[in-house]
Amino acid sequence: MSYYFNTILNGKDFDAAIEKVTNELKKEGFGILSEIDVSAAFKNKLNVDFRKYKILGGCNPAYAYKALQAEDKVGVYLPCNVVVEEHNNGEIEGSIVDPVSLMISIKNDELGTYATEIQEKLKRVAANLN
Repeated sequence: MSYYFNTILNGKDFDAAIEKVTNELKKEGFGILSEIDVSAAFKNKLNVDFRKYKILGGCNPAYAYKALQAEDKVGVYLPCNVVVEEHNNGEIEGSIVDPVSLMISIKNDELGTYATEIQEKLKRVAANLN
């Protein structure tokens, strides 16, 4: 089982791809709790040039609340991370964590149900990124 699903964002530059991902997440009830600019962090901390690479921490508050009610330590898997990266050939790829693959390690049927519902939402996000 893969731990993520991904797609190439055709015809988008990096900033437009971030905007598109953010908008598609919003349509499915997610907000962005965090944005980590990995390339800037590497430049600042290591003085290393790295391709454009951002991690967006997406959260659906209603599901996060339900999940934390069912299992208080599930927060170690939150938020649902989405990576937007630019490859050497100029393609922009969006990769989204598969919440079902994460929840397999927790023996809690209620969480499994939530994870499946969130997976469906995130798959729609991925499908709409093109």
